[in-house]
Amino acid sequence: MCVVCFVKALVHVFKIYLTANYTYNFRSWPVDFRWDDVRATGAGGSAYGALTCAAAAAGVWLLQGAALGGDTPGRPMRGARSQAQCLLQQIRELPVQLASYALAHSLGRWLVYPGSMFLMTRALLPLLQQGQVRLVERYRGRRAKLVACDGNEIDTMFMDRRQHPGGSGRGLRLVICCEGNAGFYEMGCLSAPLEAGYSVLGWNHPGFGGSTGAPLPQHDANAMDVVVKYALHRLHFPPAHVVVYGWSIGGFTATWATMAYPELGALVLDATFDDLVPLALKVMPHSWKGLVVRTVRGHFNLNVAEQLCRSPGPVLLLRRTQDDVVSTSGHLRPLPSGDVEGNRGNELLLRLLQHRYPAVMAREGLAVVTRWLRAGSLAQEAAFCARYRVDDEWCLELLRTYRATCEDAREDGETWGPHGLAFPWLVGQGLSSRRRRQLALFLARKHLKNVEATHCSPLAPEDFQLPWRL
Repeated sequence: MCVVCFVKALVHVFKIYLTANYTYNFRSWPVDFRWDDVRATGAGGSAYGALTCAAAAAGVWLLQGAALGGDTPGRPMRGARSQAQCLLQQIRELPVQLASYALAHSLGRWLVYPGSMFLMTRALLPLLQQGQVRLVERYRGRRAKLVACDGNEIDTMFMDRRQHPGGSGRGLRLVICCEGNAGFYEMGCLSAPLEAGYSVLGWNHPGFGGSTGAPLPQHDANAMDVVVKYALHRLHFPPAHVVVYGWSIGGFTATWATMAYPELGALVLDATFDDLVPLALKVMPHSWKGLVVRTVRGHFNLNVAEQLCRSPGPVLLLRRTQDDVVSTSGHLRPLPSGDVEGNRGNELLLRLLQHRYPAVMAREGLAVVTRWLRAGSLAQEAAFCARYRVDDEWCLELLRTYRATCEDAREDGETWGPHGLAFPWLVGQGLSSRRRRQLALFLARKHLKNVEATHCSPLAPEDFQLPWRL
């Protein structure tokens, strides 16, 4: 009996030591992978896969929005008078720029990324410790320290299922999980794909958990860059077997990854928004509108929809029907059950379909999908589609015929990407209004699924699905 007690006590001490080592000594760990460990070997094919040392200080490539009053096409300014006007304009805007900078690096950062606050990390420390132990003991998780191009150390956890992939082979696919603004891999969105049987790679934003730095869009993209390189070049997953899963604000880094690495297999966005500005205006005083817009565009330009339209692979949007966080309805009051009209995921779907299928989403198609998005339950969806008599087989045949015709008529490789025929597709030209509505509804149903849950509820394993492929 004493021997059994001794063994139990020894195991308990080992757990405490392991947790303490994970929590407090991670910064002294040796580096497992660096952003520049990847050499140009011809593998991958990403336009942004290789980053030179000269560009490392600036970070990886980001889309630049034009909403800040940046350079716009037009007649260039000439002469000393134009230069003087430009200088005078900069002097006039200096107080606003200083106020914007102060707001972004104080209250703004805490509102956008509350998980980076020291007090929140300390409050969640017991849960983070339990989550780390659970991932290591139950799923044989392997923690690793990655160094991004800006010098930030990124805390990651990898659960490998390739030795036991399951009957459907899910373990052969890697799901890279991008957490929300108060999420950590120890207790975040990776539980759904992990319990569903996939191999999973979780990571923490800069400034979250064991990751260093500050959670800004550029730092987040730099971190995502080294995480993807680690998955491809150290964990040796084929790009087509890598799925990027972004929850909430994690949709920004998820869409950046599939935009910058178009050869990645698929993208799943859960409870994600199209743009941060409408959500920021919802919670800030109306009199601050100008300052809020300038601050968001200049320091937190999370242009998810724009990046999504540049992602060429399969996409699935998960819209939570009780989500009041990414909704502009309600004005801080709890939303009625099934009120999804103000969900910013609606705009995300419309932007995606308008980019990929512009002929289908013209007039009648756009109008019918907008009405379909108001359905807040599976029963309402089914009734809506039944009224328009959507013929799935006809829609599939039309899309396949269009793709085959383009393949036969292909003359150059510029319209062909890692996922086949590049978007936009001109399918739907010449269709009747009735047929265009049917095809638009079919495509909307394939790209967006409703989940009856709140924003922060854990996603059920059965609700985590891979996107539709033609």
